[in-house]
Amino acid sequence: VQLQASGGGLVQAGGSLRLSCAASRSIFSTNVMGWYRQAPGKQRELVASINTAGITYYRTSVKGRFAIPRDNATNTVNLQMNSLKPEDTAVYYCAARRFGVPSPGYWGQGTLVTVSS
Repeated sequence: VQLQASGGGLVQAGGSLRLSCAASRSIFSTNVMGWYRQAPGKQRELVASINTAGITYYRTSVKGRFAIPRDNATNTVNLQMNSLKPEDTAVYYCAARRFGVPSPGYWGQGTLVTVSS
């Protein structure tokens, strides 16, 4: 398994969860790492990403609430989610994308995040 995601669960609105994604060294050191999510009936969307230089991207709806730290020592990228809202409910996927390539070439298994109101 090249990307192994973990950490989903059920949380009340306003709570926090942390997702983790462990990658192989070869993928982690050469790819933009990101978290996507797909809510029921909706398209998959990019939530946040971080490149090898540590430059981050966040979609507008999660700015100020989510963080995507990257641990180069353990080849792990986390998604720290704070102040969760019911609309954050989705299956979250870890992914890796080559710089300059529009779509990820590697996907982890999804992990369900459910935020209750």
